[in-house]
Order: sequence, then structure tokens, then C-alpha cells
Amino acid sequence: MSLASREEILEKTGHVVAVRNVSFDVRVGETFVVMGLSGSGKSTLIRCISRLIEPTDGRVVIDGEDVTAMDEKQLRRLRRQKMSMVFQHFGLFPHRRIIDNVAYGLEVQRVDKSVRRARAREVLRLVGLEGWENHYPGELSGGMQQRVGIARALAVDPKILLFDEPFSALDPLIRREMQDELINLQKIMHKTILFITHDFLEALKLGDRIAIMKDGEIVQMGTSEQVVMNPVNDYVREFTRDVPRSRVLTAKSIMQTTLVVTETDSLATALSMMPGEESAVAFVQGENGRFLGMFTREQARNLAVTHTDVKSLVRACPTVSPDTTLADLISFVATTNTPVPVVDGDRKLVGSVDRVSVMMALGGDVDTGYGPAPKLGENGRTGEPSGLASDQPSK
Repeated sequence: MSLASREEILEKTGHVVAVRNVSFDVRVGETFVVMGLSGSGKSTLIRCISRLIEPTDGRVVIDGEDVTAMDEKQLRRLRRQKMSMVFQHFGLFPHRRIIDNVAYGLEVQRVDKSVRRARAREVLRLVGLEGWENHYPGELSGGMQQRVGIARALAVDPKILLFDEPFSALDPLIRREMQDELINLQKIMHKTILFITHDFLEALKLGDRIAIMKDGEIVQMGTSEQVVMNPVNDYVREFTRDVPRSRVLTAKSIMQTTLVVTETDSLATALSMMPGEESAVAFVQGENGRFLGMFTREQARNLAVTHTDVKSLVRACPTVSPDTTLADLISFVATTNTPVPVVDGDRKLVGSVDRVSVMMALGGDVDTGYGPAPKLGENGRTGEPSGLASDQPSK
């Protein structure tokens, strides 16, 4: 039996369904972005998680505890110690100095004044506002006030940060600066973040994964590459229409398998494994599995008389990481006819990219190997247990 539409429920009951059939996990240390147009239900969703809005059904589970079952004392403890929220409108106290605005959460926890002010100075330094401690909010620009809002959220050292369209009221330039600031902070903090936005480009820039909402439901969920390459319907396709592929697709999504030999292999063995083309390439790894370099078939044939093992042929070469975007790959492949090795953080070879694969990807003629992005309920709940989860439909 199919569910009634939003319009049918409104006509029958006079009530608007804000969020329904939503189920997702947020992994520890992940930035999970929920985006959608105005009225899609995204802000209601984030308020249900913190119970600023009481969900009428379903569960919100954080570290194994059901938030919807908490009493007032437990909920206050959650909000004060484990979770902080940053709103679109900064909500600063105009009569309080910046240092006391930032320290407010610690003041509520009855932390000693000297301790909370020291912590406030620490996070103000982290967000680039050192020296502004004794000013008032009205003396700061919009972007600076939003930094204060973020600092206030960070002061209590929460595990989870909830952002409800925090940058949407800012000018475009300041907004980009704040996005970059959040990315840099996350590299340091490794917090679990749930970020709400109506801006798809902002979602792509910030999110490890993205959920797109429409009429109170999630219509698609996945990485930016999955969503851009495989939109599930016209609604999502419209969001992705003008997205520059060069800024979204990465080496990981287009890399190919490669011929790999070890440094202890004989040259004869390596040559027998290589294709007949003179430009064919073999990548070399050490006995510990770390990438060492490469050589071509032509080089191997020319030196076969005087060299007997692979190690003596290895030549160092530039490498790229799996997360390197197509925009950055262009400069690598434009200057060489040989494939560029893709190496992970442990210096292990995971694939290669070449000029043809990059050009095909830019032109849209590429299979990323991802397949369609996961839909509602298909995210598999893989990886580290969630710091934040809604594991039953909320209505």
C-alpha cells in the first residue's frame, strides 16, 4: 500500500507532513550534509534530532541512547555536553562581550570563570578571532559573528555539531571563506557534523556524504561523485546540471588497474608480463608493498643486456592521491604520455590515470564504477558505528 502524498494528508487532516520515512546513519568524524529546497523538511529534521521539535514517531539514536526516550534532565545533559548547534541567525547576546558569548555554554555548566574564559580564548584563537575577546557582537561583521557562533559551539567540546544553514545569510565571498574555515577546522577537530543547506555547491564542498530531501523525504543519498554521476530523478538532476565535473570527480573514480612488479623480480619476468607496445608501463613496488617508481618497456629492452633485475630500472615519478580532482589531474597528464600512478596515504599503489581517461571523464563518457547512489534505506550502515543516527522513520 502506497503512502498518501503530502497534499493528500494536508487536504484530509489540515496538517503538513514535515519529515517522514527518513533513515540514515552519520559516521563518527563524518560531515554529513542534508540539502534541499525551502520547505523540503531539512531544518525540521535537524531540530527533531536535538528535540527542539518533538518527533511524533521514530527514534533518534546517539551512541546507543534513544534521544526520543530521554527525560528533561538527560536531554539537557545531551545538549550541554555532547551536542552543540549553530544556527543561521547567530543568536549572540548583544550586551555580552565576545569572550562571554563564547563561554556561555560553560557558564551554564557552572564551570569556573577563569577556566571557561581560558577555554573561550582557546577556541577564539582556533577560529581566527584572537584579539576580539572584549568587543561586543555589534562591532563585528556578519562573518566574524558567525565565527563567534561556531566558537561558542566548540567551547563545550561536543562530539556532535549540528549546523542549520549557518552561512546562508552571509555575502558570497564571506560564505566561501567560512566554508573553507569549517573544512580547516574539521581537519583539526574530527567532529561528527550534520550540516543543513539549500546550496548544492556548498553540499558538494563540505560533505563526505550528501542526502537530498524533497517533500519531507530523502530522495537520494551518497557521495558527491555518486550524486553527480548518477542522479536518481529529475529533481536531483536539476541540482547537478551546472556542477563542474572537474571539481567533483576524482582520481579514485576514474583510475584503472595497472601492471605491478616487485623490485626483486627479474627483468625477463617483467618483460614477459608487459604488453608489446614500447610505451607500455610497469609500476614497481617494494617488498613492503610501498610504491617505488616505474619504467617503460622501451627502457627495459634497451637495458636488458646490462641489467638483470627490476630494481636497477626503477625511475621516480610524480604521483597523485585518490582524492585528487580532475581539475588538478589535468596538469599531471598534460605533460606526460605515460600513466600517472595513484598512491594512497601508505604509499601503496591503488591504480593509475592517463590523459585519455581524464579527457573522457571531463566529457562525460566514463563509468565511475559506483553505480547508482544509495537510495533511502540502502546505505548499508557500513563503517564505524554511528555517532548520530535516526534508525527508524520519523514522521
